[in-house]
Amino acid sequence: MGQTNFIELFLHASVIVQAVLIILLLASILSWTFIFQRAFFLRRATKRLRIFESEFWSGIDLGQLYDRMRTEVASDGLASIFKSGFQEFARLSRQENIAADAIMEGTNRAMRIALSKETDKLENHLPILATIGSVSPYIGLFGTVWGIMSSFQALGAVEQATLSMVAPGISEALVATAIGLFAAIPAVIGYNRFTNRVDRLLSHYDNFQEEFASILHREAYARIKKSDNEAPKE
Repeated sequence: MGQTNFIELFLHASVIVQAVLIILLLASILSWTFIFQRAFFLRRATKRLRIFESEFWSGIDLGQLYDRMRTEVASDGLASIFKSGFQEFARLSRQENIAADAIMEGTNRAMRIALSKETDKLENHLPILATIGSVSPYIGLFGTVWGIMSSFQALGAVEQATLSMVAPGISEALVATAIGLFAAIPAVIGYNRFTNRVDRLLSHYDNFQEEFASILHREAYARIKKSDNEAPKE
């Protein structure tokens, strides 16, 4: 269908069908905007995850890594989880007469909060894509049904109906279904693809949190044991 034909069909359609087409076109624009935004964001998140994992497992001292991360204005992904966990671990470790389990409880809580914030960032706009993908076909179908009803009502006012009288109205009505599918298909594909990528990233985040907690757990007990050995015996 050419651009001119679409414009002509739009101009000759009823007000309801025109409103449906406008809504669907806006939904399509919004959908593509979020698709490009999410694609860029998730690609950047994956790149930063690989960089941080490579640096974290390189054998660098965690204190030095934290000092370097602390100077960054904004951190996301694994860096945010690491900073939150290490900061709380260091703060609790400075307190006297605190058990290792208490240190780890506070540290894990801080990392869970950071993980929850990162999850919200990754899943941002995905519900909108899901809504557009599921609702757009029905909005288009509504426009089609309404347009066909209007065409048949117009036929009732004439004595003899011909194909040339019916075809334009039905064509105008079917455009709504086509635009509804045009808006829905990319949204559904984008939602499924991005959901899969988010799940993989969150799996990496969960694994890192558990591994980092295990490292800090050993460090906490080592500090408590060292403190007990250095304490004067009566």
